[in-house]
Amino acid sequence: MSEPLNLRFWLVSILSLFLLIGCGGKKSKDRGYYGGDSAPAGKHRDFSKIPDAVPKAELPSRTGNKPYVVFGKKYIPLKSSAGFTQTGMASWYGTKFHGRRTSSGEPYDMWAMTAAHPVLPLPTYVEVTSLETGKRIVVKVNDRGPFLHNRIIDLSYAAAHKIGIADKGVGRVTIRALDASGHASGPVPASSAKTHSSGQRPLYYVQTGSFVNSENSLEMRDWIRNQGYRLFPESNRQHLGGGIPYRVRVGPFQSLDRALQSQQKLENLLGEVLLLVTEK
Repeated sequence: MSEPLNLRFWLVSILSLFLLIGCGGKKSKDRGYYGGDSAPAGKHRDFSKIPDAVPKAELPSRTGNKPYVVFGKKYIPLKSSAGFTQTGMASWYGTKFHGRRTSSGEPYDMWAMTAAHPVLPLPTYVEVTSLETGKRIVVKVNDRGPFLHNRIIDLSYAAAHKIGIADKGVGRVTIRALDASGHASGPVPASSAKTHSSGQRPLYYVQTGSFVNSENSLEMRDWIRNQGYRLFPESNRQHLGGGIPYRVRVGPFQSLDRALQSQQKLENLLGEVLLLVTEK
């Protein structure tokens, strides 16, 4: 039996019936609050005085680390965050969930440097870098989400403010998992990347889709191949052998720069934000 879902799961599921999308930020055509969520009223705190989360060794959370389903999509949390990096859109959540229980069991504090991620182990400390403002923060991932609009991470209100996306509501970021000493456990840009002890550099992939229906995944693969991109795995048989979900990935790329260039081109072609994943 799967673990009980926290309040955010239920609210997001209910809101999907009313076609509300997004979390955090101002209400607009493509951004909306979760069930009345909003920024805190009145005078805000001095966010510069709120310290980043400090990575440390912690035992896995007793809750929030088992497979779960939202919007009919199954999420399987990672066993390890080692080598994890991802680029995409970040959003935030605020007053509606302040004090509520997160997926890890901790109370959500919109003034703390925390975040929600769909599959990273709970807890995981990650470095979040805004590709728009250049600001960088460290947060503790202790919750699940986001599940809408292809966003990759939900920041606390304080974290969103420190990185410069609170007013806009969303922003493009790169996230990188940190180890207990605070060092990046994931790969670094190719210009400064060092060879791993195994003698191999990390490999990068651009994920263009994740499907429950195999026919849809094959259709996506055919389209990607016709655009001149190399698929991984190359054969449809190997792809189908991976089972549900059928993830369509372009790559591998040995250079992060080349992976990011292809990601941008594919996002322009598909009109949506894509995931960048890596493996050692």
